[in-house]
Amino acid sequence: IFSALFYLKLKQQFSQAMKSSSNTSVSGDLISKKRNGKGSVSSAEPINRTDQPRDSSAKAVSVVSMSKKSNGKAVLCSDVPMRHIGGTGVSSAKTHEVMFFKDVRFGPQEGELRFRLIHFWEARNPIKKVLIGIEMLLIDEQGTVIQGFIPPGRIDTYLPHMIAGSIYRLTNFYGSRSKTVYRVAEPIVAITFSWTSVLSVFEDSSVHFPEDRFRFNGYEEFEAGCDLGGDLYDYVGHIKLVGEQALTAGLVLDEVEIASSRRLMVHVQTHDGHVMKLYLWDKAATDFCEKFKANGNTPSVILVTTVNPKRFGGALTLSSLSSSRVFLDLDVQPTRDYMTWLGSNTDVANRVNPDIVTKAETVTIGDLFSYIKHEGSKVAWFECTATIDDVVHGSPWYYISCGGCKTKATKGHTTLMCKKCGKAEVTGVAEYLTKLSVYDKNDHGFFVLLGDAGRELTGKPASELVERYFEANESVGDDHMVPVPQALIDTIGQTRTFIVKVSKHNLEGKTRSLTVTKVLPLEAAAADGNLEENVIASAVEETLQMGKRVNGSSSEHEGSTDAAVKRSFDGDESEEAKRAKCG
Repeated sequence: IFSALFYLKLKQQFSQAMKSSSNTSVSGDLISKKRNGKGSVSSAEPINRTDQPRDSSAKAVSVVSMSKKSNGKAVLCSDVPMRHIGGTGVSSAKTHEVMFFKDVRFGPQEGELRFRLIHFWEARNPIKKVLIGIEMLLIDEQGTVIQGFIPPGRIDTYLPHMIAGSIYRLTNFYGSRSKTVYRVAEPIVAITFSWTSVLSVFEDSSVHFPEDRFRFNGYEEFEAGCDLGGDLYDYVGHIKLVGEQALTAGLVLDEVEIASSRRLMVHVQTHDGHVMKLYLWDKAATDFCEKFKANGNTPSVILVTTVNPKRFGGALTLSSLSSSRVFLDLDVQPTRDYMTWLGSNTDVANRVNPDIVTKAETVTIGDLFSYIKHEGSKVAWFECTATIDDVVHGSPWYYISCGGCKTKATKGHTTLMCKKCGKAEVTGVAEYLTKLSVYDKNDHGFFVLLGDAGRELTGKPASELVERYFEANESVGDDHMVPVPQALIDTIGQTRTFIVKVSKHNLEGKTRSLTVTKVLPLEAAAADGNLEENVIASAVEETLQMGKRVNGSSSEHEGSTDAAVKRSFDGDESEEAKRAKCG
């Protein structure tokens, strides 16, 4: 009887324990409440939790979790006495060895990293725009900066709990090889969040972590690394022009235009006197506007991180990427230091006129052909003065673009589509793609007007000329190709100054025709060659070339438009130059 009673009591206790255990199971990616009331996110399968007291020296209660793997074996998970994020099957409840970034090696590692999250951003495929993951910039207590990465499948687990500037600890991670193109930190190894990683807030105030660390380059270093796609460095200097406006008190930014074009051009001068065009794209442009407005006085100093040096318009330029951050005046210590220097060196600050360094190199038609034949030549822009001999007939003088991005639209069954925007229905707008026969004193060649360059030559947009023709000829069908308009024919005999692009197709020998991205006004071309700020490529061409900004993305727009120009030279575009249709 005693044995039977003991057995029944033991069975009852076991049943109660199992019932209590089942009531505390949590789902993998859901937020559960710890005993301290803080949320905990885990990517694990449903687990059972049992509370156990820590020793008397602990500041909070630890939670030991057991999860079932597919082989049925239980794996212990040692929680930290603070917010706990991520982790499936974390190895053992032992204390992890604290590591510094300099100690990280390739492969899976179980050590504990402590760091400040400086910045994080989305990494997307430059062509398909598919999200690749989240990239991060991290700094440890020794001041070492390293790049971090969260794969797309784990973003929802960690991203909602990440705050730039906060301090974290990470256990169980993977040391992966850092990318060699557009790298934002020096170490060749990067910290990748693995399926066993556990991220938690680090609350020990006795450990100091630097706020940030910058890597600055000057004009010569950027010149040496131009168009190479190597490491990305930071740039600081004082502002000379915002857009085409001089930096004066009360300067007002055209926020509507900036939001529409998603870019802003700033001329910046450095300590050593060089002035460069700095292109701010997307979020960097928005951040600049917000900081500019919030500043009590007109800001004079700018710092932009991880800029990409490019040859554009024949001059060295810098372009922001998705990893870039913008700081003004008193935002960070380097801008404060630069302001102090600027106040004591006004003679150096005003030494160089930005109009001089932004002017494209002047060449003849013969010089352009010689440059194309020269081994090692790169895509570049030049200023060339030539006389228009004729408008070439037999090939279309315009193309139908997407009304939003100006990329060439493609014809669907009943609508126009845009591959770049990913839209199955867009409004078509006619844009110039006009081939001109030109000559100077010694040579003859072919120039092709692209986009706004045609309007700058004729004074009329292509869309207006196309619509006028169809309004005057209602009997023709939508697929009819509009003949060369009188506005273009009237330019024959004019001597004009063009900004000409030597494209990849020119360098590869696929075509000798050169793309015109801008036509200078007659009065500017005659003013002793002083171009001032007129040497700025059209919005179309800037978008084509400088679109290499997300993760150092490839020139999708440039390639597609150059290809369209080449096909136009060869007479293959006649079926595409149709009437612009809506939808």
